[in-house]
Amino acid sequence: MRRVAVNPRPGWQAKLEEIGFDFHTLDGKLYWTEQAAYVFDAAQIDELEAATQELQSLCLKAVEHIVSNRLWKSMHIPEEWGDYIERVWRRQDPSLVGRFDFVYDGRSPPKLLEYNADTPTSLYEAAVVQWYWLKDVRPDADQFNSIHERLIEGWRGIAAKLPPESTIHFARFEDHPEDLATSEYLRDTAIQAGLGTRPMAVPEVGWNGRRFMDPDDRPIQVMGKLYPWEWMAREEFGRHVLTDTTAFIEPAWKMILSNKLLLALLWDGFPDHPNLLPAFGEEREALGPARVKKPVFGREGQNVTISGPGLFDTAGGTYSGEGYVWQSYCPLPVFDGNHALVGSWVIAGEAAGIGMREDDRRITRNTSRFVPHWFE
Repeated sequence: MRRVAVNPRPGWQAKLEEIGFDFHTLDGKLYWTEQAAYVFDAAQIDELEAATQELQSLCLKAVEHIVSNRLWKSMHIPEEWGDYIERVWRRQDPSLVGRFDFVYDGRSPPKLLEYNADTPTSLYEAAVVQWYWLKDVRPDADQFNSIHERLIEGWRGIAAKLPPESTIHFARFEDHPEDLATSEYLRDTAIQAGLGTRPMAVPEVGWNGRRFMDPDDRPIQVMGKLYPWEWMAREEFGRHVLTDTTAFIEPAWKMILSNKLLLALLWDGFPDHPNLLPAFGEEREALGPARVKKPVFGREGQNVTISGPGLFDTAGGTYSGEGYVWQSYCPLPVFDGNHALVGSWVIAGEAAGIGMREDDRRITRNTSRFVPHWFE
């Protein structure tokens, strides 16, 4: 694994915008970076793929443990939502997408930092944008990236469980460029899988006293959402979900996996697993001298604090109300001053590819740069 310098394509901004990727620059700073790339060998890709598949299996066991033992309180999930989650889990409502974040340097086993299982970002960048870049820059190379094809296959699997002529409604915040692009990309893959779709803004989701309705007064059978489950569980309007008249992508059992307490649950169930770091629901000596404090329902690096002897870094944010998880600190590898993180995608339950993020700081945030990759 190494970071190499690459010449940007002439007119790269226009090339990105031609494929619908117009948030390549955020607040005047590059979000998409193509003057560098990360290069892996085939054995390293195999290791990342195997770790992803292994952790997905462990996570599903963790969901079963929580559901079977009704440990809702321990996961900060309201009891009435637990009943709903159990129904959704028992009938095997399908999942489409999630992303593991790994510490990986190409030499030691990948270590799980967290699982973005509900509303993962950087999907379009990983699936499409870096693939087009590869075809232009290194057409002879390969990339760990079957995300697009697996999304279409995943939607076909979902379609097989729905009544004929079903429509998937995609609800999103249309003033948020990344949410909009991700939602539109997911909708496009659903269309390619043969499904009918309907885009709509989150505020347009209505309720007629019995079920969710769209602006045309049509029932919403299935909703593709980028709205976090824990937000819905706190809102009065979200309680309508408990009537169970609409299915969701991602399903409600993902509320367990998007919860940072999952890290402590995994460590308790599978201690010393080579792909896990010690993690607990409270601060303990077993964490070692350096540790990371994460909010239970945190996202995008917000409110994360790294501390240890001669070490301190923290990120602000709005996630601090439901408690914290502590995890042993495992530093990201640094290449040319860039702290590099591997995001490994799970599509319809299968390892499907990676996206690289890097930052000048130790904490990866929503503005951290996306860097393409290939393998040899």
